[in-house]
Amino acid sequence: FCIFQLKPDSVVEAISALPGVITFTVNRKLLVQVCESELPHSPNIAKKFHAGHLRSTFIGNFIANLKHSLGNRVIRMNYLGDWGMQFGLLGAGFGKFGCQQKLKQNPLQHLFEVYVEVNKEAEHNEEMKLAAKDFFKQLEQHESEAVSLWQQFREITVHEYEHIYKRLGVHFDIYSGESQHQDQAQKVVQQLQTQGLLKTSEKGTGVVDLSPDGDMSSFCTVLRSDGTTLYITRDIAAAIDRKRKYHFDEMIYVTDKSQANHFDQLFQILLSMDHAWADRCRHVPFGLVQGMKTRTGEVVFLEDVLDEARTRMLNNMSQSKTTKEMDDPEDTAEKVGISALIVQDFKGPLQSDYKFDWDRILQTQGDTGVFLQYTHARLSRSGSFISAVEPALLLEQTGITILQHLLRYDEVLYQSAQDLQPKHLVNFLLKLSHLIASAHRELPVKGSAPGVAQARLRLFSRAHSVLANGMRILGITPVDRM
Repeated sequence: FCIFQLKPDSVVEAISALPGVITFTVNRKLLVQVCESELPHSPNIAKKFHAGHLRSTFIGNFIANLKHSLGNRVIRMNYLGDWGMQFGLLGAGFGKFGCQQKLKQNPLQHLFEVYVEVNKEAEHNEEMKLAAKDFFKQLEQHESEAVSLWQQFREITVHEYEHIYKRLGVHFDIYSGESQHQDQAQKVVQQLQTQGLLKTSEKGTGVVDLSPDGDMSSFCTVLRSDGTTLYITRDIAAAIDRKRKYHFDEMIYVTDKSQANHFDQLFQILLSMDHAWADRCRHVPFGLVQGMKTRTGEVVFLEDVLDEARTRMLNNMSQSKTTKEMDDPEDTAEKVGISALIVQDFKGPLQSDYKFDWDRILQTQGDTGVFLQYTHARLSRSGSFISAVEPALLLEQTGITILQHLLRYDEVLYQSAQDLQPKHLVNFLLKLSHLIASAHRELPVKGSAPGVAQARLRLFSRAHSVLANGMRILGITPVDRM
């Protein structure tokens, strides 16, 4: 861990040594899994991205960026929910409510409409529930007609997700999914049976006893009575497969807090199967974005959020007297809008729930992502400095306070890496932006003596570098003009 120590005669040297990058000689591998399978608020095949998906995507991206900045080799995996009983429901529902022509015209919107309709139908129609179970069983048995329809749904969905991720500035090294582990899940069931861990319940389901006394007071179901697997079975298979392929030192799952029990059971079962590395698997929970229910159609789609964010930022920029001429104002507005989304989401503890509200999501006043972008853009116009700078010319309290704050950057990154909470970095950058706003008033460059001006420019340049690097770790793309 790099720690900068100040000596009285090396103020400028210390400032020069702050590029905002921490150097570690660590060869550890980290697998960050974003969007756990078949769980609430994760993108599943044949469903449009809604605003609730922002949290898992932003948080996973932040953790990957943070770990990478600290010297870890990070593998970013998007584990799509592309298997499970919901596809039985969708497959059966498409036979009744689906239309291939509508599917070609507006693919995900039509699948979303089918999904809503079939859920309504299944609430009071037992035959539809049975049809859904039958369709999923056909999938697990690799029957060609069912698999062909499923593949069509998957290709349509992945294509749209890639477009959304590009807008968000998020990339993945690997696109994976439950479907890749369906056969391995059956092998997991066999291993559990061989190790004496699989038991049969009174209902005929396959379960693993997790109770400390072995009295079945706590157990996890891994196999349905009809022999089909559940998502936890596929998660066990997926974890084992990743360890074999990537030899990770740590694996982090990012999903909402309602899944805490799921991951407790997952890690317990892996340990029971003698996979000691399960101790190095970690679940990062987050609160729910309330007010959206896919099954009833009450949903705010993510593209609507991004479009609205861009429109509002364009409107704000057009009304501001300080807005600079830009080559692509829409692209700048999109980046600034996403900044607002990220910072408002990251300012508090990740486990806090919040209700979806347009004004809250896209607020621009106060401590926001817009404030960070404005500060960065203003610092980008600070100009250049000469190599020789006199340290004694940076003795104003404002400058010293900024320098002291910059020297905390390493500490803040280390703190963030311990609890994986972005609020530490967000608060650090917001405070830095407030200090810079004061410095622009109290440490003018224009009109100052050349030596003083150059020393202040050096200070602003280092603040600009740290601010930009911190924003990128959060997942924000800094803009130079706005």
